[in-house]
Amino acid sequence: MFTLKTLKIESIPSALQKAERYRLLNEPREAESVCLDILRAEPDNQEALIMLLLAYTDKFKTEINPAFNNALSVLDQLHDEHSKTYYRGVIYERRAKAHLNKSEPTSDDIAHDYCVKAMAEYEQVLESNPDGNQDAALRWNTCARILNDNPNVRPTGQNREVELTDAYD
Repeated sequence: MFTLKTLKIESIPSALQKAERYRLLNEPREAESVCLDILRAEPDNQEALIMLLLAYTDKFKTEINPAFNNALSVLDQLHDEHSKTYYRGVIYERRAKAHLNKSEPTSDDIAHDYCVKAMAEYEQVLESNPDGNQDAALRWNTCARILNDNPNVRPTGQNREVELTDAYD
């Protein structure tokens, strides 16, 4: 077993930049590792927690769980309720998109359900938005476009009913 190296507090800003760069390069495991190192040195670093949460959601393309549960668990460590609600919406939206790209029998149903959940979180953010920040509106619109542009993405059960009806026609 290897003992992890300890990150110096003064190197946290550059480590955060590296984590963001790894996310942009689609290397979520590396971003996760950097964030965990930062959080070992400074457990309450909100920027590192958000970056870690986003790195977990980047993993949804290849693994939903445990990345989904890990992302949700990071929410509890955020101080700001507004941020918790916004990032819960991000987690749901990214899970919806991950299911949208799968070709499993219930993927469209699950994608719909998570889009709707995300939109509810974003709506809550917009209602309580103290700063007038419109990020939640942009994300809400993305979810709405997913639902509007994908006729197969319907509430749970409707896809199966259509498939059964088509089978008997």
